[in-house]
Amino acid sequence: MENLPGVKSVDNRLEVKAKAADEKSDDWIAFKVRSSLLCRRSVSGTRTTVSVKDGVVTLRGTASSEAQRELTEEYAKDVEGVREVRNEMKVSPVAESAGRGLGEVIDDASITAQVKSELLTHRSTSAAKTKVTTRDGVVILSGEARNRAEKDLVTKLVRDIHGVKSVVNNMEVKG
Repeated sequence: MENLPGVKSVDNRLEVKAKAADEKSDDWIAFKVRSSLLCRRSVSGTRTTVSVKDGVVTLRGTASSEAQRELTEEYAKDVEGVREVRNEMKVSPVAESAGRGLGEVIDDASITAQVKSELLTHRSTSAAKTKVTTRDGVVILSGEARNRAEKDLVTKLVRDIHGVKSVVNNMEVKG
């Protein structure tokens, strides 16, 4: 600024007050629920509206079946910080598109990112102890699981992510 004609000095008194989202805040919980639903192939994150008040998640929108409606609720319940889920979704059979649109092609890096995000979001898995590699839609998992149930859960969660063709779970059970 001092290089501008007529400016002799600058008295900068601006303060930057960044508001980081608290991991237990309603906005943070809503973000995590939406992210979880968008990664899933068996529910519709795009046809589901998520709102959160005091840790209580309200789901609205349409599901193509009662099973999809219930599964959406279960995925929301799995997000840390969720105290309760009110499922107000309507069931309305919708013609599912046979293929994915051009903007929805998912590459290996995107799949890996979705897997890591899902493992971070879920209460019963350890993203820090799980290594994820994706090649041509095949997800290879390694690392440690606390028990057989965690290993099986990780496989189940990963299988339901858009773009995953198969899962090879090489995690070792430690416990």
